[in-house]
Formats: sequence, C-alpha cells, structure tokens
Amino acid sequence: MAKGETLADLARMLRQLKRRDARRRGGAELSYRALAAKTGWSAGIIAHYFTGKTLPPTDRFDALVRLLGASPVEQGRLATMRDHIDEDRRQRSSGGAETVRLLGPIEVIGPHGPANLVGARQRTLIGLLGLRVGVPVSHVNLADALWGDQLPRTAMRSLYSHVARVRQALDDCGLPGVLVTRDSGYVLELRPTEVDAVRFEERVAQGRRVLAAGAAAEAVTHLLDGLALWRGKALEDGEPSGWAATEVDRLAHARLNALEDLWDARLRLGEQESAITEIERLLAAHPARERLVSLLMLALCRSGRHASAIEAYQRLRAHLADQLGVEPSPQLQRLNVAVLRRDPELEMDGPTAAVRKPAQLPARAGHFTGRATETSTLDEMLAATSRLAVISGPGGMGKTALAVHWAHQVIDRFPDGQLFLDLGGHDPATAMPVNEALAHVLGSLGVNSDRLPAGATAQLGHYRSALHERRMLILLDNAGSMEQIAPLVPPDSASLLIVTSRHQLAGLALDHDVTTIHLDMLTHDDASTLLRRVLGRSRVEREQASADQLVDLCGRMPLALRIAAAKLAARAMRPLAELVDDLTGDDRLGALTVPGDSRSVRAIFATAYQSLSPLAAKLFRRLSSHPGSSFTAYLAAAVVEDQVDDALDELAAAHLVSEVDCGRYRFHDLIRLYAIECASADERSESNSLIFMWYLAMAETTNQKLEPARDRVKVAWASPAPDMPFLADADAVLSFLDAERPNLLPVVRGAAQHGHPEITWQSAYLLAGYFTRRGYWSDYTEICREGLAAALRLDDPIAERLMRSGLGVAHNVMHRHAEALEQLTRALHLMRAGGDQRGQGMALNNIAHAHAQLGRLDEAVAAFEQALQLHTADRHLPGITLALNNIADIYTQMGDSERAFAHLDRALSIAREIADDHLEGAVLQNIGETSLAIGDEDRALHHFRLALDIRRRIGEKGREAETCNAIGLIHLSRGDHASALDAFGRALALSREINDRNLESATLANMSGLG
Repeated sequence: MAKGETLADLARMLRQLKRRDARRRGGAELSYRALAAKTGWSAGIIAHYFTGKTLPPTDRFDALVRLLGASPVEQGRLATMRDHIDEDRRQRSSGGAETVRLLGPIEVIGPHGPANLVGARQRTLIGLLGLRVGVPVSHVNLADALWGDQLPRTAMRSLYSHVARVRQALDDCGLPGVLVTRDSGYVLELRPTEVDAVRFEERVAQGRRVLAAGAAAEAVTHLLDGLALWRGKALEDGEPSGWAATEVDRLAHARLNALEDLWDARLRLGEQESAITEIERLLAAHPARERLVSLLMLALCRSGRHASAIEAYQRLRAHLADQLGVEPSPQLQRLNVAVLRRDPELEMDGPTAAVRKPAQLPARAGHFTGRATETSTLDEMLAATSRLAVISGPGGMGKTALAVHWAHQVIDRFPDGQLFLDLGGHDPATAMPVNEALAHVLGSLGVNSDRLPAGATAQLGHYRSALHERRMLILLDNAGSMEQIAPLVPPDSASLLIVTSRHQLAGLALDHDVTTIHLDMLTHDDASTLLRRVLGRSRVEREQASADQLVDLCGRMPLALRIAAAKLAARAMRPLAELVDDLTGDDRLGALTVPGDSRSVRAIFATAYQSLSPLAAKLFRRLSSHPGSSFTAYLAAAVVEDQVDDALDELAAAHLVSEVDCGRYRFHDLIRLYAIECASADERSESNSLIFMWYLAMAETTNQKLEPARDRVKVAWASPAPDMPFLADADAVLSFLDAERPNLLPVVRGAAQHGHPEITWQSAYLLAGYFTRRGYWSDYTEICREGLAAALRLDDPIAERLMRSGLGVAHNVMHRHAEALEQLTRALHLMRAGGDQRGQGMALNNIAHAHAQLGRLDEAVAAFEQALQLHTADRHLPGITLALNNIADIYTQMGDSERAFAHLDRALSIAREIADDHLEGAVLQNIGETSLAIGDEDRALHHFRLALDIRRRIGEKGREAETCNAIGLIHLSRGDHASALDAFGRALALSREINDRNLESATLANMSGLG
C-alpha cells in the first residue's frame, strides 16, 4: 500500500472487510452497535472509524481488523497503511515533524539526523531554549535554570562554552543558525510547532475547544495526538532548576489534565468500562485528584456499580482528611449525593439521533450597558452544577435584554442549538398553557406536528427524550408562574434553562438547583453610560448636569432611559435640557421616581405615547387588540387604513414595538396592556373587527391560491375585502403563513371571544389548505375545535357539519381514527339532514379512509363507493376523481389490480378534463404504484415520471419527493445505482427544504440500500 493514501481510503478498507466478513458468515453486516457490544467501545466512535472521521489508535485498529477476519498478511499491510496515514497527518498538521523533543529524553532532530548533545548541561540548555522557543532567554535566567542555588563563580563562562558546543551540534545535524544571540541572552529561532511541548499544548487546547462544543469523538482524536508526543517525563535526561523545574512540573500537570479531558470525552462516548481501569491506574499515582475521582464515579455509575462509586468517594474523603484535613469540594459532594440518590441524570445511554439545530435567540439589545454583577453570577453558574437561572424583577428593568445578551456570549457552549419562547405570563388570561409551550418547543426540536402525542404527559416525555444528552440553551421569556416552567426544566445537566419573569418563582428551588438573579435599577454610572453610548459622549458631556437629571427622572430604569434616548437621537440638535423640562412637566417626574410601582412603568409608556405622531399613536392603540405574538406591517396598514411605514419606524425607535423579522413586529406585553388602556371601548371594538376581518380575508385569499376547489365557504363581504397583494402565488402564501402560524389559533379563538364566531368557523375552514400542505395538525385540530364551538354557539347546522368534517380529517391525519369516525359520522348525519350531497361524499370518503387505516378494507370500499355515487349524482367532478383514486388504492391493497386500473383510468380522464393538476398527479402516482404491485416496472416508471413533471411544475415539494423516492426504488431494484442516487438525492433535498422529518427518514432508509 502506497504512502499517500488517506483516512477515507482506510475507512473504505474497513467497510470492505466488514462486508466480506458478512459474506463469509452468511449473515448481515455487523452494525456499529453490534461492534460496540463486541469491543466495549462506543457505537459513535466506531461510526467515526468506519466513515473516516477519526483515525483509530493502533491498539484499537489492530483489534478491529482481527475482529473482521483479516489475515495476518492483511493485518500487517493495513497496520502499515494506518501508520503512514498517521505520520502524514501529523506532518501536515504541524508543517513537519517536531525538531525539538522535550517530552521525554531531550532530542533535536535535524535534516542530517539527531544532534549530538553531550552531557546533561547541554541537553538542559536546549530544553530551556525550547521551552521558550522564539523568545529570547537572558543569561541570568539560563544560569538560574541550569545551576539553581548552586551557581558557580564561573557560571557565565561555562554558559558561553555550553552554547558554543550546542551550536556546533546543531550545525552538524543540519540546523545552522537557529541558536541566535539576542540582546543579553539567546533565542532558538524555530517555528513553535517544531517543539513537541508546544504542539502538545496546542492539540490539548484544540481538544478542549471541540469537547466544549460537544464533539467528543473529535476531542478524543486531538487529545490522543497530543498525549502521543510524550515519551517519558519532560526533560527526562536534563537537570532543570529554578523556573525550568517549575515549568517541568507545569507540563506534568498539563499532561494529567489532558488525560482527564481524554477520559471525560471517552465517557461521553459511552466507554465507561475501559475508563474504569485506566482512571484507577491514574488514581494510584494521584490519589487526591478530585476530577479523576469524579470521572471514576461516573464511569462506575454508568457500569451499574453504584456501590463502587460511593467507595471511591469515601477513599478520597479519607485521604483528604488524613493528609490535608479538608473535605472534598462541594461539586464532588453533590456528585456523591446524586450517586446515592441514583439520579438518572448520571446515566448515559449513548449518542442521540441527529436533529436540526434551532438558533432562535433574538438579536441583542443595542448598547447593552451594566449588569456586571448579574453577568458574573451567570458565568459562575456555568462552572457550578446549577442549570436553571431565574431572572426576575419589575417590568422595564431589562430582564430579557440581560438574558439574551448573556446567552449570545455563551452560545458556543451549547452547540446543539438555542430555543426562545415567550410564555406571555404577565397576564394569566393570555399565559401560554404548558401543552402549547411543549408543542412549540418540540416543533423547534424537530418533532413533526403530526407525530406529537395528544396528552401533556406524553408530550413531556417526548420533550425530555428530545433533549437527552443534547447541549442546548433554552430561554423562556415572561414566565407567569412556577407551573409554566417546572415541566420545561431540562432532564439533565447538559442543557441550560434561563427564565425571565416579573415573579420570583421561588417554588422552583424546592426541586431544582436554581441560580436566582433579581434585577433592579441601574447604577447611576451605568445609566449615564447608556446615555453616552446612545447619544454620543460629546453630546452628553456638553450637558452633563442635564444628563444627570435625566438619569434620575427616568428612575435609572433601562426602558425609560432608552425611550428618552430614542427621542433625543431622533433630533440631533435638541438640547438634553429641553427633554428634562418635558419630563418634569405634567406630573411625569412624580411617576418616574416611584421605584417598583407599576404606575412608574405606565408613566414611561405614557411619555413615549404622548410624543408620537397622530398616526403612530392611532396605530399603537389599535394594534394592541391583536391577540397573537407578532404582527406584520400589512395588518398594521389595515387597522388604520393608511400607509404605516413611517409610523412603525417611529414606534420601533421609541421601543414601543420591536421588529423581530423584516416587516414583522411584536409588543412587549406590558406595553401592549398600556396601549389597550389608551384605546376607548369603541376603538377597541372597531380594531377587533378590522383585525379579525383582515385575517378572514387573508384566509380566503390563501385558500384561493392553495386549494380553489375548496369552495364551500363564500364570505359575504359588507364592504370590499382587504386587499392581499403580497399573497401573489402559492409559494408566497406558504411562506407568509409559516411566519403567521403562531398567530392563527389565537386569532381564531380571539374572534369567537370578541363576538365574531362566524369569522372563527369560516377561517377554520379556509385555512385547511395550508395545514394540508404543511402539517402542524395539532394546531389545526385545536382550530377546528374552536370552529366547531363557534358553529354550535351560532346554532348553524351548515357550519357545524363543515367543522365536524374538518375535525374528522385532522383526527385521521393524527391517527386518531376512532375519534375521526365519531366526528365524521355526526357530520354525515347533518349533511344528510341538510341534503348536502357533496358534503356527504366528502364525509364518506374520509370515513372510508379511517376504516382503511383500521384494516377494515371491505367497509372502506363500501364507503368509498357511496362517496362515488353521491359525487356522481352531484356531478362534483373533483370529488368523483378523488373517490375513484381512493377506491383504486383499496383494490390494489386487496390484490385486484384489474378493478384498480379501471377506476384509475376513469379518474385520470376526469382529472385531465377539469384541468386539476393536483388530482392528475395523484392519479398518475397511483397508477405507478398499482403497476409496480403487478411487477410492471416499465409502466410504473413511466407514470411516476409523468406525476413527477406535474408535481414539480405546480410546486408540490413533498409529493415531488415521494415520487422521486418511488422512481429511485425502481432504479435500485434494477441495479442502476447512479440513477437511484440522483432520485433519492432530489427527494432528500426536498424533504430537508420543507423540514419533513418523516419523509427525510424514509428517503435515508431508501438510500441505505445503495450500500
């Protein structure tokens, strides 16, 4: 095997050995998990070996190739290949092999071979210069390190002699001119990476960085590389004294620390069995190392040996008491308590599945100032065991600003993502229920909405499983109660939860180790600094007395200061004294000087509100009626029936709204409450009507773009409907609704609460097309429930039957088929009573689907046939097409392909007649599936390609991916791996683009057949 082969080549050879081993045994290839069971290594690190991400250590590599049945000759060739790759990798990473070797016997290796260093003094001299490579070392320091307290009278002359001989030795080995006289000393002019001690510390630092980022396997590689440079004790055959002896001790400690980091990383990879032996060996030499004891305790716990873990702690405790008269550290004491309690957080079952990494932190507040003590407390929490911080204090004190600012500072410590969720807890009436919060968080963690369990308890289990062993930062803003937070506390110490609240949430400390931070006013200096940063130092210092007055008038409250600064920044020529005069008028001073009183917050908001232009003030009042978490500039224009760009900019500049995305804004909840107070009852009523009518118009427009055949609801507009030019096509509709989705349920619910039940049920009907495309069926189920309640309140049988039908569809998709049948059956009765033939057909079609999913194929066929008869009588051609297609699918499952094709031929003809691309694509896909069922791959491939052309053209990305998978499977069965890979690759890209995890998993499973 030629030198120059890569780590990828070695990994390929290992995979070939694994396949050959399977053929020899006549069974399946050994999985990574099976290999882990045989070797005692982690499945994760084995996966790295076979994919070329990590080079196996020599002992592991030899064991692995033997396990896979390599012959002795093959073992030798593979070992040589591994060694060449290791050597090449080391040289590439350092720019060449090390020249000066200090981690063991002292050596210098030049182009002509090793330098001939005679005697301990010469070796020590080169060692001293190597420890300070590239930096001059004075004569005095060299003499101190060579002779220490035994400095002879002839020390300087002896030093010059040793330097001359070392120079000659360096010249002879091919390194002329590297030992240079500089100032009053000498310097070894080599690259730092040519000294093994420097390379060791660089490797270890790199290992620690990636370990902190959660990449344990990569950390193992870097740490092993660094530790492999050691060949004994540092400067082993030298005689260092003074500072050099201290440096030798430091390197010894660094080596021990690196070994601890190595076993920390390997424990994270599940290698507890091998860790126990090695850590016990290290402890025999270093019995007082608390970190080694903690690692040993974890390894023993994860091996099921809790009693041995407790014994290890007791041994350390006795040793410390005997030798030093002290107790173990608080951290180790807490670990001991956790072991005694059999805390499940100590366990580790192995690497978690790959999931998307959310990055939801909002942008940092501009000109963040102060809070040094609070920030330090949060920093200390990272080094302690607490993984829950509660930041509490009055409104306007900057709780969220602090939390977000600090979270961005430590973002690299949580490589698996960051979550942000506003719980709306200031007002109990609008506080987000736990089940909704769980649903939002699970969606962010990659759990598909259609896979969410119905109950809060089951969702909580999903949440804990999704977080298990992931290092995530979770920021829950505006918590209203302990009950909102307790279920969302992460299940282990890998993740961190930060909570902001106007309440102390003291009850959390009963069950959790909580770091509590209470925010109060800024110090005077910090408040002044904030003004200087916003307005500029020179402007503030020109009017320092006025600036000091302004700080006091704002009560040193961050939000009040920002409002004042925003007003001044908007008018660069306005004197600070003029604003001070404004703030002292109309009793504003009295309000601002009442610390902690809610009226002081109200007074600050009033100051900003009263300074707004008439249009901005009107917008501020009217938008307060919006029940969702954010609103767009389009809605803002609708509620004031005017252009609003300047008014929104004015509100944002005054910090009365925050822009969370381009053209999307949100209120702080206290500001929104104040804005509601500013509006009269009549104005609030008018605002509600405008907001809910705008959402109804939006729902109607999106329905027309996404599913025009869904036409059972026609809104009777008393005046022209709001215009929706931004919803130009289906792609724009989907993108807009994706951003609006958190608002849809609150809006539908709010419409009913504010006396608009007809908007509630009509919106629920019109939004079905979006949820059909995107999923999020848990949300749509609740929307349908709200719609049904509204229909019952109106005593409107037409609305009731449509809502029961929609709720039944949602239950079907959520695999709650019994509940679906209950709603659909009641809908069917209502439709029969009302003579609604089309509705009966649709209900029967969905009833049939529920029966089919429950395995009742005969009942499904009967219901589908009834649906077909009704749609035929009603001449509802889309319904006829859908029924024919579904009946054909059942016949295919029953093995009756002849009848299936007969129905499909009719369905295809009608779909083309009515020019319904969506239905035509569905029928062509079904023809392909039925052809495949009878073994006609050519016919199947032809129809799949026709379906693919349509689905690609109309932008049905999920269905396009399904068709690509079907095409790929045919190519795979024919052995055409290149074509199969193309099809699967397109399906994989689409599934990831639309974030469909089920489809992505199915595609990856298909791709696994490529080998």
